[in-house]
Amino acid sequence: IYSKTSYHYGGENMLRSFYWYIMFGITLLATTPKLLIVRYLEKQGKVKEKDDYVFKQVKKWARGNVKRSGAKLNIHGLENIPEDGPVVFVSNHQGAFDIALFLSHIPKPTGFIAKIEMKTKPLLSNWMKHIYCVFMDRQSLKGSASAILEGVNLLKQGKSLVIFPEGTRSKSDQIGEFKPASMKLAIKAKAPIIPVTIDGSYKVFEKNNKRITPDTVNVFIHPVIETKNLTKEEQNELCSKVYDIIRSKLPLQENNKKM
Repeated sequence: IYSKTSYHYGGENMLRSFYWYIMFGITLLATTPKLLIVRYLEKQGKVKEKDDYVFKQVKKWARGNVKRSGAKLNIHGLENIPEDGPVVFVSNHQGAFDIALFLSHIPKPTGFIAKIEMKTKPLLSNWMKHIYCVFMDRQSLKGSASAILEGVNLLKQGKSLVIFPEGTRSKSDQIGEFKPASMKLAIKAKAPIIPVTIDGSYKVFEKNNKRITPDTVNVFIHPVIETKNLTKEEQNELCSKVYDIIRSKLPLQENNKKM
Protein backbone atom coordinates (compact mmCIF):
# COMPACT_ATOMS: atom_id res chain seq x y z
CA ILE A 1 0.00 0.00 0.00
CA TYR A 2 2.79 2.40 0.91
CA SER A 3 4.66 1.81 -2.35
CA LYS A 4 1.51 2.27 -4.42
CA THR A 5 0.67 5.48 -2.61
CA SER A 6 4.21 6.79 -3.02
CA TYR A 7 4.15 5.90 -6.71
CA HIS A 8 0.80 7.66 -7.15
CA TYR A 9 1.98 10.92 -5.56
CA GLY A 10 5.35 10.70 -7.27
CA GLY A 11 3.69 10.37 -10.66
CA GLU A 12 1.24 13.14 -9.85
CA ASN A 13 4.05 15.49 -8.85
CA MET A 14 6.00 14.61 -11.98
CA LEU A 15 3.02 15.58 -14.15
CA ARG A 16 2.48 18.74 -12.12
CA SER A 17 6.16 19.65 -12.52
CA PHE A 18 6.08 19.08 -16.26
CA TYR A 19 2.98 21.25 -16.57
CA TRP A 20 4.43 23.93 -14.28
CA TYR A 21 7.73 24.23 -16.19
CA ILE A 22 5.97 24.32 -19.55
CA MET A 23 3.56 27.02 -18.39
CA PHE A 24 6.39 28.98 -16.77
CA GLY A 25 8.06 29.29 -20.16
CA ILE A 26 4.87 29.86 -22.16
CA THR A 27 3.47 32.54 -19.84
CA LEU A 28 6.85 34.29 -19.64
CA LEU A 29 7.13 34.32 -23.42
CA ALA A 30 3.56 35.65 -23.63
CA THR A 31 4.65 38.77 -21.71
CA THR A 32 6.85 39.90 -24.63
CA PRO A 33 4.18 42.13 -26.24
CA LYS A 34 3.53 43.70 -22.83
CA LEU A 35 7.15 44.79 -22.69
CA LEU A 36 6.46 46.87 -25.78
CA ILE A 37 3.72 48.67 -23.86
CA VAL A 38 6.13 49.22 -20.97
CA ARG A 39 8.72 50.73 -23.30
CA TYR A 40 6.10 52.95 -24.93
CA LEU A 41 4.98 54.33 -21.55
CA GLU A 42 8.64 54.84 -20.64
CA LYS A 43 9.32 56.82 -23.82
CA GLN A 44 6.24 58.93 -23.16
CA GLY A 45 7.63 59.81 -19.74
CA LYS A 46 4.59 58.27 -18.02
CA VAL A 47 6.60 56.79 -15.16
CA LYS A 48 3.70 56.30 -12.71
CA GLU A 49 1.53 54.62 -15.36
CA LYS A 50 4.46 52.46 -16.43
CA ASP A 51 5.29 51.36 -12.86
CA ASP A 52 1.63 50.54 -12.12
CA TYR A 53 1.34 48.52 -15.33
CA VAL A 54 4.56 46.61 -14.63
CA PHE A 55 3.49 45.79 -11.06
CA LYS A 56 0.10 44.53 -12.28
CA GLN A 57 1.62 42.30 -14.99
CA VAL A 58 4.39 40.88 -12.81
CA LYS A 59 1.97 40.20 -9.94
CA LYS A 60 -0.43 38.40 -12.30
CA TRP A 61 2.37 36.25 -13.76
CA ALA A 62 3.79 35.37 -10.33
CA ARG A 63 0.34 34.49 -8.95
CA GLY A 64 -0.18 32.09 -11.83
CA ASN A 65 3.09 30.32 -11.03
CA VAL A 66 2.20 30.05 -7.34
CA LYS A 67 -1.29 28.77 -8.09
CA ARG A 68 -0.03 26.10 -10.49
CA SER A 69 2.42 24.84 -7.86
CA GLY A 70 -0.51 23.80 -5.65
CA ALA A 71 1.15 25.38 -2.61
CA LYS A 72 -1.03 26.50 0.28
CA LEU A 73 0.06 29.93 1.49
CA ASN A 74 -0.64 31.37 4.91
CA ILE A 75 0.33 35.07 5.00
CA HIS A 76 0.46 36.63 8.47
CA GLY A 77 0.94 40.32 9.32
CA LEU A 78 0.00 42.11 6.09
CA GLU A 79 -1.25 44.95 8.30
CA ASN A 80 2.40 45.66 9.21
CA ILE A 81 3.19 46.90 5.70
CA PRO A 82 2.77 50.70 5.45
CA GLU A 83 0.80 51.89 2.44
CA ASP A 84 3.08 54.85 1.76
CA GLY A 85 6.83 55.24 1.57
CA PRO A 86 9.65 52.86 0.70
CA VAL A 87 10.67 49.95 2.93
CA VAL A 88 13.38 47.32 2.95
CA PHE A 89 11.97 43.81 3.34
CA VAL A 90 14.65 41.65 4.98
CA SER A 91 13.90 37.95 4.70
CA ASN A 92 15.42 34.53 5.17
CA HIS A 93 15.83 32.66 1.88
CA GLN A 94 14.75 29.02 1.78
CA GLY A 95 14.26 28.58 -1.95
CA ALA A 96 13.67 29.96 -5.43
CA PHE A 97 9.95 30.03 -4.68
CA ASP A 98 10.52 32.96 -2.29
CA ILE A 99 10.69 35.44 -5.17
CA ALA A 100 7.26 34.41 -6.46
CA LEU A 101 5.84 34.72 -2.94
CA PHE A 102 6.93 38.34 -2.65
CA LEU A 103 5.84 39.30 -6.16
CA SER A 104 2.45 37.63 -5.92
CA HIS A 105 1.28 38.26 -2.37
CA ILE A 106 3.02 41.35 -0.97
CA PRO A 107 0.74 44.33 -1.79
CA LYS A 108 3.62 46.72 -2.39
CA PRO A 109 5.76 46.99 -5.55
CA THR A 110 9.24 45.73 -4.75
CA GLY A 111 12.52 45.12 -6.47
CA PHE A 112 15.17 42.67 -5.28
CA ILE A 113 18.86 42.70 -4.57
CA ALA A 114 19.71 39.93 -7.05
CA LYS A 115 22.89 38.13 -8.00
CA ILE A 116 24.61 39.49 -11.11
CA GLU A 117 24.07 36.20 -12.99
CA MET A 118 20.33 36.96 -13.25
CA LYS A 119 21.15 39.81 -15.61
CA THR A 120 21.79 37.27 -18.40
CA LYS A 121 18.37 35.57 -18.17
CA PRO A 122 16.27 36.36 -21.28
CA LEU A 123 12.97 38.17 -20.61
CA LEU A 124 13.26 37.65 -16.86
CA SER A 125 16.04 40.23 -16.64
CA ASN A 126 13.93 42.71 -18.64
CA TRP A 127 11.10 42.52 -16.14
CA MET A 128 13.57 42.59 -13.23
CA LYS A 129 15.00 45.87 -14.50
CA HIS A 130 11.50 47.34 -14.77
CA ILE A 131 10.64 46.45 -11.16
CA TYR A 132 13.91 48.14 -10.13
CA CYS A 133 15.98 45.14 -9.15
CA VAL A 134 19.62 45.77 -8.27
CA PHE A 135 22.14 43.29 -9.66
CA MET A 136 24.99 42.69 -7.24
CA ASP A 137 28.35 41.11 -8.01
CA ARG A 138 29.14 39.56 -4.62
CA GLN A 139 32.59 38.48 -5.81
CA SER A 140 33.68 42.09 -6.17
CA LEU A 141 33.93 44.63 -3.34
CA LYS A 142 33.54 47.42 -5.88
CA GLY A 143 30.51 45.72 -7.41
CA SER A 144 28.89 45.20 -4.01
CA ALA A 145 29.51 48.82 -2.98
CA SER A 146 28.09 50.04 -6.29
CA ALA A 147 24.96 47.90 -5.83
CA ILE A 148 24.40 49.23 -2.30
CA LEU A 149 24.70 52.81 -3.58
CA GLU A 150 22.22 52.05 -6.39
CA GLY A 151 19.83 50.52 -3.85
CA VAL A 152 20.10 53.54 -1.55
CA ASN A 153 19.27 55.86 -4.46
CA LEU A 154 16.21 53.76 -5.37
CA LEU A 155 14.96 53.83 -1.78
CA LYS A 156 15.37 57.61 -1.70
CA GLN A 157 13.30 57.75 -4.88
CA GLY A 158 10.50 55.92 -3.09
CA LYS A 159 11.12 52.37 -4.37
CA SER A 160 10.95 49.40 -2.00
CA LEU A 161 13.45 46.54 -2.05
CA VAL A 162 13.75 42.95 -0.82
CA ILE A 163 17.07 41.66 0.45
CA PHE A 164 18.08 38.16 1.49
CA PRO A 165 21.02 38.73 3.87
CA GLU A 166 22.05 35.05 3.90
CA GLY A 167 23.30 35.65 0.36
CA THR A 168 22.06 32.29 -0.91
CA ARG A 169 19.19 29.82 -0.52
CA SER A 170 19.34 27.50 2.49
CA LYS A 171 17.20 24.90 0.61
CA SER A 172 15.92 23.78 4.02
CA ASP A 173 14.30 25.08 7.20
CA GLN A 174 17.76 26.13 8.41
CA ILE A 175 18.72 29.79 8.54
CA GLY A 176 22.25 30.81 7.64
CA GLU A 177 24.38 33.65 8.90
CA PHE A 178 23.33 37.15 7.93
CA LYS A 179 25.91 39.36 6.25
CA PRO A 180 26.19 42.45 8.53
CA ALA A 181 26.81 44.68 5.48
CA SER A 182 23.33 43.85 4.23
CA MET A 183 21.82 46.34 6.69
CA LYS A 184 23.79 49.23 5.21
CA LEU A 185 21.16 49.63 2.52
CA ALA A 186 18.42 50.58 4.97
CA ILE A 187 20.70 52.52 7.32
CA LYS A 188 22.18 54.73 4.60
CA ALA A 189 18.74 55.43 3.07
CA LYS A 190 17.16 55.79 6.54
CA ALA A 191 14.42 53.48 5.29
CA PRO A 192 12.34 51.33 7.65
CA ILE A 193 13.02 47.60 7.73
CA ILE A 194 10.29 44.95 7.70
CA PRO A 195 11.62 41.54 8.78
CA VAL A 196 9.94 38.62 6.98
CA THR A 197 10.07 34.95 7.92
CA ILE A 198 9.46 32.36 5.20
CA ASP A 199 8.82 28.86 6.51
CA GLY A 200 8.38 25.92 4.13
CA SER A 201 9.06 27.33 0.66
CA TYR A 202 11.95 24.91 0.05
CA LYS A 203 9.45 22.03 0.19
CA VAL A 204 7.76 23.25 -2.98
CA PHE A 205 10.87 23.24 -5.17
CA GLU A 206 14.25 22.29 -3.70
CA LYS A 207 13.28 19.43 -1.36
CA ASN A 208 12.37 17.04 -4.19
CA ASN A 209 15.16 17.80 -6.69
CA LYS A 210 13.34 20.73 -8.30
CA ARG A 211 10.17 18.68 -8.75
CA ILE A 212 7.16 20.90 -7.95
CA THR A 213 5.52 19.50 -4.83
CA PRO A 214 2.44 21.09 -3.20
CA ASP A 215 3.02 21.93 0.45
CA THR A 216 2.16 24.53 3.09
CA VAL A 217 4.20 27.73 3.23
CA ASN A 218 3.88 30.22 6.08
CA VAL A 219 4.99 33.82 5.64
CA PHE A 220 5.27 36.04 8.71
CA ILE A 221 5.52 39.80 8.15
CA HIS A 222 6.87 41.39 11.32
CA PRO A 223 6.36 44.97 12.60
CA VAL A 224 8.44 47.78 11.14
CA ILE A 225 11.88 48.63 12.53
CA GLU A 226 12.79 52.28 12.04
CA THR A 227 16.39 53.03 11.09
CA LYS A 228 16.35 56.81 11.45
CA ASN A 229 18.50 58.29 14.19
CA LEU A 230 20.04 54.99 15.26
CA THR A 231 23.10 55.27 17.46
CA LYS A 232 26.31 53.59 16.30
CA GLU A 233 25.73 50.82 18.84
CA GLU A 234 22.16 50.28 17.60
CA GLN A 235 23.41 50.12 14.02
CA ASN A 236 25.94 47.46 15.01
CA GLU A 237 23.23 45.43 16.75
CA LEU A 238 20.65 45.82 13.95
CA CYS A 239 21.67 42.72 11.99
CA SER A 240 21.49 40.52 15.08
CA LYS A 241 18.14 42.03 16.05
CA VAL A 242 16.58 41.38 12.63
CA TYR A 243 18.04 37.86 12.58
CA ASP A 244 16.47 37.01 15.94
CA ILE A 245 13.06 38.32 14.85
CA ILE A 246 13.10 36.28 11.65
CA ARG A 247 14.38 33.16 13.38
CA SER A 248 11.66 33.38 16.06
CA LYS A 249 9.09 31.96 13.62
CA LEU A 250 11.25 29.09 12.39
CA PRO A 251 11.58 25.62 13.92
CA LEU A 252 14.19 25.67 16.67
CA GLN A 253 17.29 23.73 15.65
CA GLU A 254 20.62 23.37 17.34
CA ASN A 255 22.58 23.88 14.16
CA ASN A 256 20.87 27.14 13.28
CA LYS A 257 23.79 29.52 13.42
CA LYS A 258 23.41 32.95 14.83
CA MET A 259 25.40 35.68 13.11
